[in-house]
Amino acid sequence: MSGTRRGFIRSLCRSVLVFSFDQIVGRLRAVESPVGVKFLNVAREAGLRAKTVFGGEHRNRYLLETTGCGIAFFDFDHDGWLDIFLVNGTRFEAKFDVGSAPTNRLFKNNRDGTFSDVTAKSGLVRTGWGQGCCVGDYNSDGSDDLFVSYWGECALYRNNGDGTFTDVARQAGVTTGGGKLPRWNTGCAFVDYDRDGNLDLFIANYIDFDVKTVPTPEGGTCLYKGLKVACGPPGLNGGKNILFRNNGDGTFSDVSKKAGILNTKGTYGLGVLVADFDDDGWPDIYVANDSSSSALYTNNYDGTFTEIGIEAGVAYGADGKSQAGMGVSAADYDGDGRLDIVKTNFAGDTSSLYHNLGNNTFEDTTFQAGLGRNTRFLGWGAAFLDFDNDGWPDVLLCNGHVYPEIGNTGTDAGCRQSKVLYRNLGNGRFRDVSLDAGPGILEEVAGRGLAIGDFDNDGDLDVAVNCVNDFPQLLRCDSSLRNHWLKVKCVGTRSNRSAIGTRVYCITADGRRRMDEVRSGGSYFSQSDLRLHFGLGQSEKASLEIHWPSGLVEKIEIVAANQILRVVEGEGAP
Repeated sequence: MSGTRRGFIRSLCRSVLVFSFDQIVGRLRAVESPVGVKFLNVAREAGLRAKTVFGGEHRNRYLLETTGCGIAFFDFDHDGWLDIFLVNGTRFEAKFDVGSAPTNRLFKNNRDGTFSDVTAKSGLVRTGWGQGCCVGDYNSDGSDDLFVSYWGECALYRNNGDGTFTDVARQAGVTTGGGKLPRWNTGCAFVDYDRDGNLDLFIANYIDFDVKTVPTPEGGTCLYKGLKVACGPPGLNGGKNILFRNNGDGTFSDVSKKAGILNTKGTYGLGVLVADFDDDGWPDIYVANDSSSSALYTNNYDGTFTEIGIEAGVAYGADGKSQAGMGVSAADYDGDGRLDIVKTNFAGDTSSLYHNLGNNTFEDTTFQAGLGRNTRFLGWGAAFLDFDNDGWPDVLLCNGHVYPEIGNTGTDAGCRQSKVLYRNLGNGRFRDVSLDAGPGILEEVAGRGLAIGDFDNDGDLDVAVNCVNDFPQLLRCDSSLRNHWLKVKCVGTRSNRSAIGTRVYCITADGRRRMDEVRSGGSYFSQSDLRLHFGLGQSEKASLEIHWPSGLVEKIEIVAANQILRVVEGEGAP
């Protein structure tokens, strides 16, 4: 791109024509990005300079070293600017000096494009095999709390409202020990599954992992294209997912058995997606499972769930075979008023796109929609995002191989891989625009967790990525398009304070109804902005219809575009 830019400038200098400044800027932008948008990795300039450590850098002996960890965009201090939380890991063989061990990181948004590391002050320092993170105000005190899953005991960080957090997992009863082996907790999400106004907590589990007995590459039983690699998950016992019910007094009770969560076999659970897939007003739970059928827990309204993944058509790939599911996201990509699902899978397979037909029935439209061409990537984080604000949700997938051993072999796309960005064409199909969307998309990393949020509040959606044994990415979206947008920050009163589960319809003058839900967790082990973002295209105004988990429906007529709207349940128009 830089060569093209220089060539264009030289041509201007040689030309006898006189261009205005706006014309020159417009021409430059057009040359730089055919899609009108480019993503630039500004992590280092922004101050995100803490490396994520996870397993061996050149060789892994255990499956645990391959999963990596998540990342979160959330406004922990409620100043209206998104902060960033990075889950971190560790290594089996490493002995760290005092003060040098890897730890989770919290970066405060300085509101000028930079961030400050406030980890130590916040009380979030912890070293261990971190996995996923999710956000929700579980105690309804007005400050969003943070849950972090681990191989071993998890952490529930209560937000004290003063910039600090306290781990109250044990007092709150969300400990995951008690068995013979540490639990391998993975994806998570806060969800008010019984709609009592208190946020409950769902945690996926991967396998029963025992470092003392699990097969290692030295045994030669586990091979990937001729390479001896870490073993699993096939052949290992699957973990059991957990559902904790919020008792309303700051504590939780394990209701996994009572709620029917344990009625399924161990399924190697990874990504967790919570949404109302059957449009009945009650949240359902979808879990992307590795090397087995994925699970869809439909809500029975009585505190129980029924797993219907196979019957619903979201358990397998288009060929009816099990897939190695990783990350998941939901959106109404075709504007029919129902939430569809995208899921990332292992190398050699495509990602999956499940079109919601209603009545708990989905159709695999991966190939019809244009997402079936890429098979060389190993996908992790997944997100629907309207990167060009045209009102049609696009798809971004984050990639990276699990085996660092393949780094120099030329196998597949290598260990470090670029992302894939699909532009929604508005007709049920997508086009791969990865090559045209800027260096941030093309930069090759061993990516894992991916979160979406507008960190600079300029109206377009940015991307944060947690990488394995590398520095994080912060992909700032720079747009030359003139499309409008609207953000909606929902605050529950009768419903849970974070408004998780709230469905918002955004209606423009041309009659188009855009729809999304406030959700916790999602993607791969990550948390995106709790504010809902709507691209409006050329519309300068919109109306809102808000369906709160409490059952209240509110309508807000005619609001101006290009603003962040804060809506409090029961108060009507802001």
